[in-house]
Amino acid sequence: MNTLNALGLKNKLHIAPRKSPQYIKKVKNSVDVEVELGDPVVTRALVALMDMHAVIGGAASHWGGPASFAEIMSAVHGIMFASSSSWFEKYNFVNDAGHTENGVYALRANLGYGDLTFNRLKTFRSISSNLTGHGESHLYSDGVLISNGPLGSAFPQSQGLALADKLLGNDRVTICTISDGASMEGEAKEAFASIPGLAAKNKLNPYVLIISDNNTKLSGRIDKDSFDMNKTFQSLETLGWNLIKVANGNDLQEVYLGVENAINEAKRDTSRPVALWCKTVKGFGVKATEASASGGHGFPLNVADESLRQFVSEIFSNSVPEEFSRWVDELIQIQNKKAKSSDGSPKVKSEKIQVGIANGMIKSKEAGYPVFSVTSDLQGSTGVAAFHKKFPNDFIDMGVSESNMVSVAGGLSKSGFIPVVDTFAQFGVTKGNLPLTMSIQSQAPMIAVFSHTGFQDAADGASHQATTYFSLTSSLPHTVVVACSCSMEAQNYMEAAIKNLSDDRKNGKDGESVIFFIGRENFPAYYKEGLNYTWGEPLVLAEGTDGVIVTSGSLVPELLRAHELLKASGLNCTIVHNPFVNRPNGRFIGELIKKNKNRLITVEDHQLIGGMGALLVHDLKQHQFEFSLKSLGINGEFGQSSYLASELYEKFGISANAVVNAMRELVALKK
Repeated sequence: MNTLNALGLKNKLHIAPRKSPQYIKKVKNSVDVEVELGDPVVTRALVALMDMHAVIGGAASHWGGPASFAEIMSAVHGIMFASSSSWFEKYNFVNDAGHTENGVYALRANLGYGDLTFNRLKTFRSISSNLTGHGESHLYSDGVLISNGPLGSAFPQSQGLALADKLLGNDRVTICTISDGASMEGEAKEAFASIPGLAAKNKLNPYVLIISDNNTKLSGRIDKDSFDMNKTFQSLETLGWNLIKVANGNDLQEVYLGVENAINEAKRDTSRPVALWCKTVKGFGVKATEASASGGHGFPLNVADESLRQFVSEIFSNSVPEEFSRWVDELIQIQNKKAKSSDGSPKVKSEKIQVGIANGMIKSKEAGYPVFSVTSDLQGSTGVAAFHKKFPNDFIDMGVSESNMVSVAGGLSKSGFIPVVDTFAQFGVTKGNLPLTMSIQSQAPMIAVFSHTGFQDAADGASHQATTYFSLTSSLPHTVVVACSCSMEAQNYMEAAIKNLSDDRKNGKDGESVIFFIGRENFPAYYKEGLNYTWGEPLVLAEGTDGVIVTSGSLVPELLRAHELLKASGLNCTIVHNPFVNRPNGRFIGELIKKNKNRLITVEDHQLIGGMGALLVHDLKQHQFEFSLKSLGINGEFGQSSYLASELYEKFGISANAVVNAMRELVALKK
């Protein structure tokens, strides 16, 4: 093949470490020569400790996945970094294994990669760190080649790297690591077919895919909850892959030889990519997480007490290095200090909005409506797990496959059910968008629950933060977009959505799909006594005369704080929650603006383009209202990891403080 020219882009990755790992595990290669690798046991301990920092800070974190991948990552990095100082000229490395990026950070800190140190691991997932919840190239370009996060998204991109190397005549091998859960995604299955197809036509450089198969997804065992993936992996050979099996993917010696063999085979015959199928144990290294149905997906300890010391001790088989013991002591002190700083004052009852979603589904089912849940592994996070527990025969788990979930729901809807699909907002509005569109065209409406909107998924970082969720769904025909701010609201609107859909279809109408967007953190169960949750109507949460401030969804608490701050400075503003984002009641809100000195502020954790504010202002102008305007939102940027959403609200200018400043600027305009 003739080589082509391309832009001479500079590779920003750090060179290979020039010294031995701080903690070493030795194995022998295929010619019986001893090699030094980063100790997987130390990787697991580092993950446990860095995760504990994140948990104390208020973020979720994840242990099971990186624990299962520790041997794989150690072997891969040992081979890559030994190849050359400029290892990235010999290898493309892409990780598409969900929450295992923290294990990569930990391993590389042990290896001495770039400026990574054990101390830097302590800021993992914080707003001050580029060690984000998932690998983010836009924030950590010297450590991450291709961003990962949404499962099955980096693997397909990696084939483009192998294609480019072939076109450019580079002598480079592409290695991609992936989990069995990520392998359930539609994008991954397309790549499973296309990579061997392209390789057979001599269009790819050597390619190695390393699969960690532990039969475990986020919510439990894959074969028990959804369907067995063994036949999918067995079929890779038929598709054209050179399939190599590693029986014990948590045995470093066996894994090292397997990776070495896979690379050699890929180089020997470039027409056949290699799939290294490693059987692993999620949560490996601690008996409790190994036995857990989810493999200890989230970090299993909530507080830094003696349970953390015992956890780390078990990882090290009771021989804990001194610096790790001191680290445990440090974490316990941090936790104790945080506990003492609490003022002990009674807190307003709060809960997740998801509680209302589940209650609305349950009450509707008990009322006789044919509600059926179609889920894709995140039912614990989206709240519908409570419905599953109550009605175990009225749901199906499609595994990690959001597009397939929505398509299945379309068929159920066409058959007379009222299907409810659920996932994180980022996955629902991207992977689920085309199936949603086609289901609507097929006159098969459904209800969607898309959670963790915007910066509410703070710790997972930009890849999980849906900041275009309104713009990607609000223009869908025959679809109502509803952003809920509390559990009581969610329950009322869910019951109404199910009833409306049932009534429409019984009356011979197609009915409308409803997409619920909800946050992640805890919120007050309600904000104001006696509110009437009328379908399609805005909610006035505070009344004033100096300006109207409107939001939709999770920013309601920020607006109420802003209301109090403004009131203390002599400005009394009207606070409006506008849940029906693509059906704004411009006439109602416009009249409020007229009573509030014609001042309007819109606030949202969404891109300014195509967001709630843009839709509302357009509707207001259609009704000929005139007003001074400030719109607060995300201005063409991706997010990043942080412990709490409030930190991102401050950084991106959509916090209570930002609202106060915006209103003062509006007031100043009139003087």
